[in-house]
Amino acid sequence: MGWLDAMRGIAALVVVFDHSSYAFMAEFRQVLMPQFNTSRYGIMVFFLVSGYIIPASLERRGRVRGFWVGRVFRVYPLCAAAVTALIALHLVGIAEIRADFGQQSTATAALAHVTLLQELLRTPNVLLVLWTLSYEMAFYLLVVALFTVRLHQRSAAAALTLAALAAVSGTVAGMLPVSALSGAVGTGPLIVLASIAMVVAICCASAGPPALRMFGGVLGGVLALVLVAFNGTVPMWEGLVILSVMFLGTAIHRAEHGRSTWRVAACTTVVVLGCAVGSAYWHSDGAPFARRGWIVAFLLAVLTFGFGLALRHRRLPRWLTGLGTISYSVYLLHPVLLAVTDGTIGRWRTDNLVLEVAFFVVLLPICVLTHRYIEAPGQAWGRKLARRPEPP
Repeated sequence: MGWLDAMRGIAALVVVFDHSSYAFMAEFRQVLMPQFNTSRYGIMVFFLVSGYIIPASLERRGRVRGFWVGRVFRVYPLCAAAVTALIALHLVGIAEIRADFGQQSTATAALAHVTLLQELLRTPNVLLVLWTLSYEMAFYLLVVALFTVRLHQRSAAAALTLAALAAVSGTVAGMLPVSALSGAVGTGPLIVLASIAMVVAICCASAGPPALRMFGGVLGGVLALVLVAFNGTVPMWEGLVILSVMFLGTAIHRAEHGRSTWRVAACTTVVVLGCAVGSAYWHSDGAPFARRGWIVAFLLAVLTFGFGLALRHRRLPRWLTGLGTISYSVYLLHPVLLAVTDGTIGRWRTDNLVLEVAFFVVLLPICVLTHRYIEAPGQAWGRKLARRPEPP
């Protein structure tokens, strides 16, 4: 799995550059972004990697309960630590929190973040990068849904269906406002309803009786699809493309391990790419240069993943796989460090390569420490709890 770590490491570096360039490489960013959307490149690589490995984790365990325990202890400890650090630094006056974060009550905002569905519940992310975790959580719910109804082997079909829906979503999306569900029932009530539905879905899907497991799985899958399609802050087509890309990663994993054919994976890849590029071209409301930057980033992300897959049997540099090991820390902590720099030295109008390099030099050792003392212990606890026998 070293090549997956390499993919994560590359994606993390690109995302960090995308965000830090606002502060230290503004002139270069203005030239680069119209041609290559670095943020979308990095997150699409992350989504492909997640799609490749997450369903395999569930199927290897064979138990929904163990899957959710593993996910909780993988995702939440560092996330909680990063948010806590940001709030603490803000209270002492050396870090800035997003200006739009105080627009709703603290209780509902906190509840939305606990579910990790805040991006799909019209709640500003306390850390900007947390928006991708909402789509990760939606993917987890869909994967569990397919597993409970025994359709988890149909990854290619899921990817194709979602890609097709993205391609034809323009007509429906044009009739609906952004975050349509929140607008219809209110953000607070929707957060409460979605949180209850998510808890019920996870508990039932992790239960013993098959009928209850199926009910919980289907409830979670429906919740995920409805929120992504009708309440995301990104366009409907892009939300559906994100889910399609993750299931494409799963289809590739199945082909590599002999549970499907490479012909099916190749055909799925072609269709998903065609629908994604077509959706970006026809449904995007942005300027032509914004569409071009998104399309180039998306195609390069898929090409990068394919290149890594082709090199999966080769020995890769240890520093690159090591970077992938700490990539989650890199991803979550760099906005905290950026908040500190924004609150102290501010943003620069002209390019400053020295500060850009210094940002990485400071960030990476911190991430090594958080991986060792927060991520790794959390994962160990998760594995220990996931191995406990379930009650009959």
